Amino acid sequence: MNWTTGAGKSINFFDITQQIKTHNRNKGQVIVGTDSHIKMGKCTFTTTIVLLGAQNQKGGLYFYKIEKYNDPDRFYNRILKEAEKSINMAMKITEICPSTNVEIHIDISPEECNNRTSPMAKMLVGYATGSGFKCKIKPDSFAASVVADKHSK
Repeated sequence: MNWTTGAGKSINFFDITQQIKTHNRNKGQVIVGTDSHIKMGKCTFTTTIVLLGAQNQKGGLYFYKIEKYNDPDRFYNRILKEAEKSINMAMKITEICPSTNVEIHIDISPEECNNRTSPMAKMLVGYATGSGFKCKIKPDSFAASVVADKHSK
C-alpha cells in the first residue's frame, strides 16, 4: 500500500522507515495516529506517521495512507479500529527500527469530558500502553485529531 508525504508525493513504506531511522539517530520523535470519517456509506481510515523534533529540523514531517471500506462499522467498533491501526503501525515501525520510541495518538476524549468517545478512553489508552507505547488523547492527540483528520475527510 502506498503512502503519501505531507507535500502530496507518493512514497513507499521502506523509504519512510529509512527516514525514521535517520530521524531517530537525530533524536526525533515518531508519532502514529489514525482517524476515520464516514461519507455516503463509505468509511475512510487515514493513518499518519509524524516526525518531529529532530536536531536541526524545522517544523514537522508526516506521511499518511488512506484505506476505504464500503461498510461502515458501528461507531465504537470504528473507534477501536482506529486505535488498532495505529498500534499495528507502531509495532511494524519498531520491528523495522527497533530503537525507535513511538508514541500513539488516539482521537478520543478523556473520561471527564463525558462525550461520545469518553467511555472508551481508559480501555484504548490501556490497549496502547499495554502494547508498549506512550499514548496521548485529546487535546494532545494532534497526529490523529488534526493530521489524520485532515486527510480522512
